[in-house]
Amino acid sequence: MSTPRFLELPPGVQRADVATPSGTLATLQAMPTSGGCELHTALLVPGYTGSKEDFIAVLQTLAQAGRLVIAVDLPGQYQSPGHDHPEGYSLAALGATISELATALGHGPVHLLGHSFGGLLARETVLAGTAELLSLTLMSSGPSAIEGSRATNARRLVSALRDSPSRERVRQLWTDHLDGPTRASGVPEEIRAFLRARMLANDPAGLVRMAEELLGAPDRTAELAGVADLPKMVLYGENDDAWPPETQATMASRLGAERMVIPGAAHSPNVEAPETTARALTEFWTKAETPDRVEL
Repeated sequence: MSTPRFLELPPGVQRADVATPSGTLATLQAMPTSGGCELHTALLVPGYTGSKEDFIAVLQTLAQAGRLVIAVDLPGQYQSPGHDHPEGYSLAALGATISELATALGHGPVHLLGHSFGGLLARETVLAGTAELLSLTLMSSGPSAIEGSRATNARRLVSALRDSPSRERVRQLWTDHLDGPTRASGVPEEIRAFLRARMLANDPAGLVRMAEELLGAPDRTAELAGVADLPKMVLYGENDDAWPPETQATMASRLGAERMVIPGAAHSPNVEAPETTARALTEFWTKAETPDRVEL
């Protein structure tokens, strides 16, 4: 799971709920602390077991370029209410929810970024063609199902929860398998408490269904490459341990996308190298807006 290094909201960042046809979504919304929003809005989608707080370290820097930046909790994730049926957590359904959110914001076309599992969802949003988008960034995401040790962890979670998807069972999983490693990692107590609260707030049925989707995601790179008029970027840490860097590099080539490798970062460049990541995103987004800016 992505682990933010601090939780205090920077200046210009505030918590807000957004109503969509599929339900209310919890967000963090960042505005420039000086000047207005002259550039287009950016929408940031977290990964599996993540949340909007994963982006805290980049929100202020991204907004200072002159745009509204919004990070969201997916349905059933931390502070967003869950669905009544597990199919609400399928790739297609969650991709549709992101499209609904982009429309509900009412700010016109947006730059869409998906981190890890969120990248698979952002891809679904693009392919559905129901959202007005200016660009797509796949951050530390891959062309298909997750690989390696993270896939093993997801399978273990599914095995543990499938027959008993209850909050009590999630609490037991935290106590037995997650609390010790979290303490051993040396994170401050405030962060450990947040990670526990976030995990326990997740919809257990959502955890199972999203893990199944993460483990079974098909390769839709060729379809996504067919959306030729949408600027795309693949951004990842040089030490990513989810989808191998070479897998993401190949995906970028197949997509005809820009590729940005963040030095010193692993699976969460937004946490591990926030300033470098924010600078790369701002440059990409601003370049993607150039045709609109010339016409204005």
